[in-house]
Amino acid sequence: MAERSNSTCEKCFSCEVYVTVDPTADVKKVQTDISDLLSSIFSFNFLTIEVVYDSIMVLPAVILPHVTGPPPTLSASLTTSEKGLTRSPQPQPVNKSTTGGPLDRTVGLGQPAMYIKSRYATKYYMLMKEHDMAERSNSTCEKCFSCEVYVTVDPTADVKKVQTDISDLLSSIFSFNFLTIEVVYDSIMVLPAVILPHVTGPPPTLSASLTTSEKGLTRSPQPQPVNKSTTGGPLDRTVGLVMPDQFFRVNLTLCIRGSLLRPKDFIENWLKHQLETNGTMTVVNLFIKDSSSRSMKEYTNLMTSYTEEEQYNCAFHVREFRKSNVADVESLIYFALISKYGNASFEIQTKNVSIKHIEPKNCLKQDISSIYGQYNWPETFPQDIAEMGCIKPVSNRAYRLCKLDIKSDTTNWAYPDMKNCDKVVTISEISNITVTPGNAAEVVDIIQDAVDAQLSNKPGLSFSELGSVMEKLSEVVDVSIIETIVGNRIVHIVANILLSETDITPVADILLDLTDQMGNCMEFSGEYANIKAHALAFSMINVDPEEFNGLTFSVSLSSTMNPEVFVNQSFVNQSHAEANATISLPTELINFFPHGVRNTTRVQFHFYGTLDLFQDPYLNNETTRNMTLNSFVVSASVNNSQVINLKERVVVTLKHKTPKMTEDEVQCMFWDFQKYDGHGGWNNSGCETLSESAYWTSCLCDHLTHFAVLLDVTRSPLSDTYTEVLTVISYLGCGISGFFLGITLLTYLILEKLRQDYPSKILINLSTALLGLSIFFLVDPWLSSFSNYGLCIAAAAFLHYFLLASCTWMGLEAVHMYIALVKVFNIYMPFYLLRLCVIGWGVPLLIVSLVLAIDKDAYGSSTPELVGVALQSSEKFCWLQKKVFYNVTVVGFILLIFLGNITVFIMVVIQIKKMRANNPSANSRTAVQDFRVLVGLTVLLGLTWSVGFLSFGPGRGVVLCLFAILNSFQGFFVFLFHCLMKENVRKQWRIYLCCGRFRVIESLEWTHSVTVGRRNKKRNLVNSDSLPSDNSSSIRSNNST
Repeated sequence: MAERSNSTCEKCFSCEVYVTVDPTADVKKVQTDISDLLSSIFSFNFLTIEVVYDSIMVLPAVILPHVTGPPPTLSASLTTSEKGLTRSPQPQPVNKSTTGGPLDRTVGLGQPAMYIKSRYATKYYMLMKEHDMAERSNSTCEKCFSCEVYVTVDPTADVKKVQTDISDLLSSIFSFNFLTIEVVYDSIMVLPAVILPHVTGPPPTLSASLTTSEKGLTRSPQPQPVNKSTTGGPLDRTVGLVMPDQFFRVNLTLCIRGSLLRPKDFIENWLKHQLETNGTMTVVNLFIKDSSSRSMKEYTNLMTSYTEEEQYNCAFHVREFRKSNVADVESLIYFALISKYGNASFEIQTKNVSIKHIEPKNCLKQDISSIYGQYNWPETFPQDIAEMGCIKPVSNRAYRLCKLDIKSDTTNWAYPDMKNCDKVVTISEISNITVTPGNAAEVVDIIQDAVDAQLSNKPGLSFSELGSVMEKLSEVVDVSIIETIVGNRIVHIVANILLSETDITPVADILLDLTDQMGNCMEFSGEYANIKAHALAFSMINVDPEEFNGLTFSVSLSSTMNPEVFVNQSFVNQSHAEANATISLPTELINFFPHGVRNTTRVQFHFYGTLDLFQDPYLNNETTRNMTLNSFVVSASVNNSQVINLKERVVVTLKHKTPKMTEDEVQCMFWDFQKYDGHGGWNNSGCETLSESAYWTSCLCDHLTHFAVLLDVTRSPLSDTYTEVLTVISYLGCGISGFFLGITLLTYLILEKLRQDYPSKILINLSTALLGLSIFFLVDPWLSSFSNYGLCIAAAAFLHYFLLASCTWMGLEAVHMYIALVKVFNIYMPFYLLRLCVIGWGVPLLIVSLVLAIDKDAYGSSTPELVGVALQSSEKFCWLQKKVFYNVTVVGFILLIFLGNITVFIMVVIQIKKMRANNPSANSRTAVQDFRVLVGLTVLLGLTWSVGFLSFGPGRGVVLCLFAILNSFQGFFVFLFHCLMKENVRKQWRIYLCCGRFRVIESLEWTHSVTVGRRNKKRNLVNSDSLPSDNSSSIRSNNST
C-alpha cells in the first residue's frame, strides 16, 4: 500500500472488515459513508493512522448460514439512517439467533446454488488485500497456504450436515514424519455450488472427491474430465447445457498523465491486475485504441509525455467464473476500474465506464471436412477451446476456439488448430472426391487446404496437380449454385496459385472460363457482390433493364497488391483518380441484355493484377515490332450474351505499369481466345486509342472482353544497368556543375576587373541560366513527389524556362563571336548588353507563357527523354508531357540554336586560321593551345547537345552515357576553361585571394589595359576578346587594325 500512497509511512497494513448495516439502506450511500469515515486520519500521541484512499473497496456481501472466515463478532458496527452512519449496539454472534438460541440454518436453503443467501441481513465488507492466514491462527507455522477445493457430494444430502462433516474432516491434524499440516479452523468456509459441465476457473479435475452417505463423507473414484463423457468420448453438451460463466462487455476511456514505457502493454497489465486478482474473473479480447490528438503516433506508442494527457479507448470482455449476482459483479468491476492508480511519475484515471452484461450463445456443433479428415466439433461455450483427438495420429489432439467477437459480442468458430495432426487427404487424392450440390463447399475447403499445404512445402504445383485442382473446381461450378463465401474461397485458391511459381499457361483459358461461370451462377443478396484477393478483383452486378443508365467499374491496386473496387451505376467517361483500371459501359448495352424475367441480367467485371494468364507466345515474333504488355487486364461481360459492334463505344482507361517514353507508342488490345488456333493472343480489332500520356491510356472499343494496353518499344529500351548509370551521372553531374557555376559567378561578380568586356558579361548570364537549370533539375523529382498539381506545373515551367534560357544565351554567345571575330570592323550598337538580356531572358519567357496560355496541362508529371541531360529513370518528373509541345519548344528550339552555333563555330575556326596566317607572331602557339581553344568554344556554344540526336541503334546506351557526361558537367567545363585556365582570372585570384609569397601585386600593364577597356566600353564598340586563350592580345590587336 505504501507504493499507492503519496505520503511516507513507517509501516503499512492490509485490512479486511465486515460491517453490519440496515439491509434496506441505499447501497451507494452506505458505500460513500463508509469510505468517508475510513478516510479520516486517526491520531493518538505519537501514533497516526491514515487509510490510503484509492485502496478502499466497499462491496456488498451475503450473511451465510455458516461463515467462520471473519471473526464472528465485532467491537462495534454501523447502522444507516437518514442522517448517515451511526454507531449501533454490539451485534449478536452469527452462530446464534436473535433470541439467543442456535441459528436455524435450514431456512431458505432449497436447491444448491452458487451462493446461499440468508434472509436475515446484508453485510458490506471492505477488501484491501488477501490476509495472511498465519495471523488468524493461534499456533506458529513455518508456512501458510490459502486453498480452494471443489468437492462432489450427493445433491440430495442435507446441506447443514455436509458443511459440518467437511469442516470436521478438514479440522483433523495430518502428520507424516517431520511434516505436520493443520487447518486454521476459523478460516474454513464451506459453500454449496453447482457442478457445471465446464468450469474454467478452478482446475477441472481433482485427485479425489467426496460423496455423502448416511455414515458421512467417504472417498469416491476419480472424476472424468469435463470435456469427456463417462465413456471416454466427447461430452454431449446439447443435453442440459448450462452456461458455466458470465460475460460482461466493458467500454471505458483511460487518461494517462505522465511517463509510461509502452502504454498499451501497461494498460493490459493494469486491467488484469485490477480485475483478475481474486481469481474469479479474467479479461479477454482486449482492444485498445489511441484516441489522443497528437500527430507523432509512433512516438506515443513508446513513451507518453508527462505534460500531456494521453487518452485510450478500451473495449474488452470480462469472464466471471462464479456466476454471481449480475449487479454485484458489475459493481465489483466498476469500483475496481474507477480507482485512481499511479505514483510520482504517472497517473491513470478512468472515465466513461460502461459495463453491460451480455449473454453470448454457444458455438453450435459443426461438422467440417478438411485434408485432416472429418471432424465433428461439439457445441462449445464462449471463449472455451474445444478439443478432439486427431484422426492421425490418434494420440495427438486438435483444438478449436469458440471466439467471442469484441465488435459484435457474438460467437463464432475460430480456424481449427491442426498442427499436431497429420494430413489424410493430399492434393493428388482430390480427383477421387465426388462433388455433389450438398458437399460443394466442403470440397472447396479441402482443395484450399490441400493447395495451401502443398505450396507451403513446394514453390509451385506440378502440371498434374494443377490439372486436378482445375478439374475439381470446374466440377464444383458446374454442379452447384455458388454462394459468396464459396466463390471467395475459389478466388483465393486461384490467387495463391498465381502467387506461386506454378506455370499457369496450359490452363489459362480454363481458369478464365471458370471465373466467368462462377460469376454467372453465384447467389448473393443485394444488387452486387465484390470478391477480392491478392491482385484479383471480381464484381457481379444484377441489372434492372428499366433502370440501366450505364455502368462504371474501377479498381485501384495498393503497394501490397490488395485491390479496392469502385462501382458507379452510371456511365462515367473519366477514370477514378486512384484507379489502375477503369471500364465504362454505355447505355446501348441494354440491347444485348437477355430477354426473359426481370432482374435476370448480370454484368460481370474482372480485374487481373497479374499477367501470367495472358501470355502471347507470338507477341514479339509476328513482326519487326517489339511489343510488351504495359498494363493490368480488365474485362466486362453480360451473362448469356456476346456484345459486339457497339455504336456507343466502351471506354477503357488503363494505367501504365512503366511510364511511356516520348518515342514509345501504345496500342489498345483485347484478348482473342480464338487466335492462334484457340491458344489465345492479343488483337487490336475494334479498339482505338482515345488519349494517352506517360502514365495513362484511354481506349475506345466496340465489344466486351478482356482489355489491356500494349507498349510498342521497337526502339530498344535501355537495360537496368544503363538506366542506373545514367541516373547517377545526371544527378552527380548537375550537382558538381551547380557548385562550380556558383564559383564562376562569384569570381566574375566580385572581381570587377574581370567583367569589363562583353564576353565576360555574356558568360555571367549563361552561367546564371545553367545554374538555374541544374538546381531545378535536382529538385524536380522531390517537388513531383508531393503530387501537387499546381506545384508540379510550376516546377516543370521553371525547368523548361531555364533550359530555353541556357540555349538562348549559347546562341547569343555565338552571335557575339560572329560580330567580334568575323566582322573585323568596329560596329557601334547602343544598349548592346541590354538588347542581349532582353533576347536571352525574354524569348524563353515568351515561349513558356505561350505554352501555359495554350494548354497549362501540357506540363505535368512525366518522364523526359531530354532535359539538359539524359535522364532515363522511371520516377515521376515534372516536365512537358504532351509530345507536340516537347517537339516544338524543346527539340525544335535546341535544333535551331545548334544549327546556328555550329555555323558560327565553323566560321570562327576559319577566321582564327586566317588571323594566324596574317600574324606570324601567332604561329608560336602550340597544337595543345589550339585544341584548348576549340574545346572551350564547343562548351561555350553548347555543341555537346548534338550528341543527343545520335542516341539510336545498338549503341544507344553508350551514346546516352556520353551525352549525360558532356551536358550534365557543362557547368564544370565552363569553370575549367573560362576561370581556371584563363591567365587573367588566375592573376586576380592571386591578387585578392592569396597571401604571402603566392600573392601577386597588381602591375601597371594590367592597369593600362583596364583603362583602355573602360574607354572602349564608353564608346560602345563591339570589339573584345571572345576566345578562352592564355593571351588574347594578338587577336585584340588584329581586331583594332
